[in-house]
Amino acid sequence: MQQQFESCIAACNACADACDMCSTACLKEDDVKMMARCIALDMDCAQICRLAAGFMARGSEFASALCQLCAQVCQACGEECGKHQAQHCQDCAAACRRCAEECRRMGGAASA
Repeated sequence: MQQQFESCIAACNACADACDMCSTACLKEDDVKMMARCIALDMDCAQICRLAAGFMARGSEFASALCQLCAQVCQACGEECGKHQAQHCQDCAAACRRCAEECRRMGGAASA
């Protein structure tokens, strides 16, 4: 079962790491207030990505539903990060897009 989730787990872990790096870097920006939504979404996204990876690794019956929600959070985070020119935001946006795609695929495949 875990092999089936392998690429999605990897995308979730990579996304969580990118979100952690992005939120930390955003806190060092001159206008932190402008980055507030980005930071909040980074934290939400990192947490749900790690949770989804754990559910998939255990082969949980709820992995599919969680992957679908994870895709929504990743999409929102990626859209917000994509609005900012900082490289850490652009890198995070790319990781979020990849993860959202993997989670959509996994959420749909596992529930089909």
